[in-house]
Amino acid sequence: MTMGIAEGAWRLAGYLRAAERILMFTGAGISTGSGIPDFRGPQGVWTKRKPVYYQEFMSSEAARVEYWEFKLEGAEVFGRARPNAVHSAIRKLEDAGKLSMVLTQNVDGLHAMAGTSPQRLLELHGTNAEVECQSCGWRDDPARHYEYFKLHRKAPQCECGGFLKAATISFGQRLDESVLERAGESVLHCDLVVALGSTLSVRPASLLPLEAARRGVPYIVINRGETDHDDEPCVSLRLDGDVAELFAPAVDAALGLGHR
Repeated sequence: MTMGIAEGAWRLAGYLRAAERILMFTGAGISTGSGIPDFRGPQGVWTKRKPVYYQEFMSSEAARVEYWEFKLEGAEVFGRARPNAVHSAIRKLEDAGKLSMVLTQNVDGLHAMAGTSPQRLLELHGTNAEVECQSCGWRDDPARHYEYFKLHRKAPQCECGGFLKAATISFGQRLDESVLERAGESVLHCDLVVALGSTLSVRPASLLPLEAARRGVPYIVINRGETDHDDEPCVSLRLDGDVAELFAPAVDAALGLGHR
């Protein structure tokens, strides 16, 4: 059900106030307010450039060059981005002792930059903050590898000869099993799950909030536009609109802070 911002935030605040172990699931829609474009919307990244699948990256130098061109295009945008009101509101929930875990599909590092502690944050799809060798697993700061690519227009390689790519999960690449295991544990111990700014269409990550909801835990979905969970009977509250305008004031109201 779609409702006005004031009423929606008020109802959301009630759920947040009553909860003690909140599981947050976040997607690209919370980072658009920080200047990072989403992927699937009408103006999304994938409307302009198709994704490079992991198998293509590993088998084709042309695909690796295309991948690095895409990462280079976005590097400046990601470098300028700073946390917004949504990231800060989630940090407030942690400071108040209400946050169980943040499961994020985002690779922008903004949750960590906002102060969400490492033990409360699982980056399901990895991070742009490092590059990783696909052979030996060595990781490094990406800056010098971007410079190498700009100069030579060749995909960077590790000293072991392996291919370097951002430490993110590409299409067709398996998620880190240890991260998935920790995420599964968090699903079992929450008493409220809130999905923010996600179309909830990318599996297996999008199954995690559903697993919690099917245990009988209240499930709130907030996104501008449709999501794949809109027709799920376990959704307790569905709010359609700007995530920051709905979520940030609701957190302040729940914590008795007053929206600032």
